[in-house]
Amino acid sequence: MKHLKGIHHVTAITSSAEKNYEFFTYVLGMRLVKKTVNQDDIQTYHLFFADDQGSPGTDMTFFDFPNIPKGVHGTNEISKTSFRVPSDEALNYWVKRFDRLHVEHTGIKEQFGKKTLSFIDFDEQQYQLISDEFNEGVASGTPWQKGPIPLEYAITGLGPIFVRIADFEHFKQMFEKVMLFKEISQKGDYHLFEGGEGGNGAQIIVEHNTALPNGRQGYGTVHHAAFRVENREVLDEWTARLESFGFHTSGYVNRYFFESLYARVAPQILFELATDGPGFMGDEEYETVGEKLSLPPFLEPKREQIEKLVRPIDTVRSTIEFKKEYEV
Repeated sequence: MKHLKGIHHVTAITSSAEKNYEFFTYVLGMRLVKKTVNQDDIQTYHLFFADDQGSPGTDMTFFDFPNIPKGVHGTNEISKTSFRVPSDEALNYWVKRFDRLHVEHTGIKEQFGKKTLSFIDFDEQQYQLISDEFNEGVASGTPWQKGPIPLEYAITGLGPIFVRIADFEHFKQMFEKVMLFKEISQKGDYHLFEGGEGGNGAQIIVEHNTALPNGRQGYGTVHHAAFRVENREVLDEWTARLESFGFHTSGYVNRYFFESLYARVAPQILFELATDGPGFMGDEEYETVGEKLSLPPFLEPKREQIEKLVRPIDTVRSTIEFKKEYEV
């Protein structure tokens, strides 16, 4: 059985696609590589922020479901998303940047031997930056070359995902026996699991927590997290594997930009497996990717209807010259 290659993407919920675009573009310096809609709810934007090339393992995506209430953080949720930066020194840059831009953060801390910097956005979505200074394992991506962040400090991909869970023993058994991750370290209630080639791009941090009430999904929370598989053949093998252990899966789903399957592996924990390809660059030019509303072929006949349902958002960046923001 081929192991999962690492983290593919994380999908969260935002209260405002416009504010979300501004925050990820101008504060975090990540590249919008796809502006599309939720394929199951066409009145909802689906924005994909990634590295310069839209590489698998680098993208954080967002739904803006109309009229959804604010989420509540608690146990039984995917609680925090990490972004990789090249070095410990990069974290010092981000502390100063966050202070200047009034982004709430915790300061630099250490987590399983790595330096980290936790912060939140306008929805109180939970994030952290993690240093790749001493990292080995899954390679990271390429920072957005024309973005506002100096390349030596810029975000290059996704790091460890945090899962907060009440029934830790059941989750551990599932994660190790079924999904083939391995627990490699523990500190208090936090357990570090690793899969694939390992390192920041293939790690999950599981917090055992029975004190908090159940989290409630809404804006400011994560919808699901996805893991990488090579291709459709491996995806089908994993479908069979999950179902052999008694999990109900979505079966094969063609998302056009990648191919997927979904399974709820624990209370309120939805995991997706997604192929590395075809990727985000096939239907748009490199210079203008993410600037127009992109629709998969099966939704293209509904373009006129969809464009009336979703308000226009100006995401044109090819005409903007970003200056690298060294000054903090």
